[in-house]
Amino acid sequence: MSGPRRGGKGTAPAALGLPAASALVIGSIIGTGVFALPSALAPYGPISLVAFGVVTLGALALALTFGALAKRSPASGGPYVYAREAFGEFAGFLNAWSYWITAWAGNAAIVVAWVGYVEVFVNTGHDKWFSVLLALVGLWIPAAINLTGVRNTGAFQVVTTVLKFVPLVFMATVGLLFIDPDNFGSFNASGQSALGAISAAGAIALFSYLGLEAASVVAGRVREPGRNVPRATVYGTLVCAVIYILGTLAVFGTVSHGELGGSTAPFTDAANNILGGAWAGDLVAVAAIVSGIGALNGWTMLCAEMPYAAARDGLFPRAFARLRGDGDVPAFGIVASTVLASLITVFSYTRFQDVFTKIVLLSVLTAVIPYLFSAAAQLYWLLVRGGDRPDPRRLARDVTVAALALAFSYWSIQGSGYQTVYYGLFVLLLGVPVYIWLKRGQATEERAADAGTPTEPVTTEAVTATDSMAATEAVTATEAVTGTEAVTGTGAEAAPASPDRAPETPPPASRPTLTPRTRRTGTLRRLYDPRRHD
Repeated sequence: MSGPRRGGKGTAPAALGLPAASALVIGSIIGTGVFALPSALAPYGPISLVAFGVVTLGALALALTFGALAKRSPASGGPYVYAREAFGEFAGFLNAWSYWITAWAGNAAIVVAWVGYVEVFVNTGHDKWFSVLLALVGLWIPAAINLTGVRNTGAFQVVTTVLKFVPLVFMATVGLLFIDPDNFGSFNASGQSALGAISAAGAIALFSYLGLEAASVVAGRVREPGRNVPRATVYGTLVCAVIYILGTLAVFGTVSHGELGGSTAPFTDAANNILGGAWAGDLVAVAAIVSGIGALNGWTMLCAEMPYAAARDGLFPRAFARLRGDGDVPAFGIVASTVLASLITVFSYTRFQDVFTKIVLLSVLTAVIPYLFSAAAQLYWLLVRGGDRPDPRRLARDVTVAALALAFSYWSIQGSGYQTVYYGLFVLLLGVPVYIWLKRGQATEERAADAGTPTEPVTTEAVTATDSMAATEAVTATEAVTGTEAVTGTGAEAAPASPDRAPETPPPASRPTLTPRTRRTGTLRRLYDPRRHD
């Protein structure tokens, strides 16, 4: 492998076309989560299908919002880029931090569900440590594929996306013909109010749609991102929505409510009940295993791409911005995220009973925060920084969609539960000292760079110190900062200026180019000079 290269000096290759970008969206959305979701929703009863419908509408609003934002900012980073451009660096950092947590914690949830289908064939007794070993294998195989380059990652994603559709399409079509109403049980089995049950079930169901923003996160690696990213996002979400709702309905209607709640492979049980025997369920299990590996492959890529984009802007540790190998792979991000996913997986297997649900709720919360900021950024650009205003009907449509996405994000946070919000907020705020550390490092580098720069002549200091002041004030401020040595360059005392003559200003051609950095540096020198008494 070649040595590391800073992301700021090179850019990742645009190797994904529309099919691969669409496969990334569909593959990231449809993982093993949908294959385990019926069991997670079973305690709420069929009312969870209503929640699924509400979540689907919210997911489509988010997809349309991400599509619009991708046209405005077709660069890698997705929610991070949108928040940074609309609300500043700190908001961008929080979104990158939160989404990064979502990515590797979500991988832990996906691999837990994946293990449930692997154990249809091995470890049927569900030995805990054997399950942990299987989970670690499931996490590191996609990491190894991602380390070989984005082209291999994209090709693998297309293949696994095609294979995973077979059992889902079967269940969403043929499975509907075998529904038995007696299997549904009580409509609201949760014991909560209808609204409470829908909110709680919706927070779990939203996990199935995480990944709809995948194409926007890797937009810099997509060809013609302004055109292909919105299409891949919206079309991919629509396809998944149809498959999800019909497939989950079929499972609810073909597996009894009591059996469904304790199932680790509900689609396998549904296929066995429909066709009889174990062979049908085994085929579904194989497809779920392939689907899980495909989802982990896509999410491992997202684990590295979001921090890569933020690190290029100095808002994530620099190691995440280094590209390695002929495929320009952000290897550090891939390895670091997989290590963290491995740790939380081991912890969850040893601490939690309902491993999947616990990790799902945390992943949903940390994902909804970037979703909320993205919807808010869209409203900001439409209502505050609109520029060329569209016609009133188009503006009303776009504002309505973004407002629905924003409201849906708030509703999803509320449905996550108090404990999840507590832990999620704690994990999110752990990023604050990281941000301070990053900014302190940048300030130290700037001071070091300034210390190694020769003293600028008076004309440069006068102009850069305060471009918003009058010429006379600028020169006066400069003399207070640099002293007479800056005028002569030799330490000799300069002659005082004549009181009846304004200071001379150099011709425009000799003035230096003003940059934000030099302007800021000059202003700081003027404000903090110990000899300044005004």
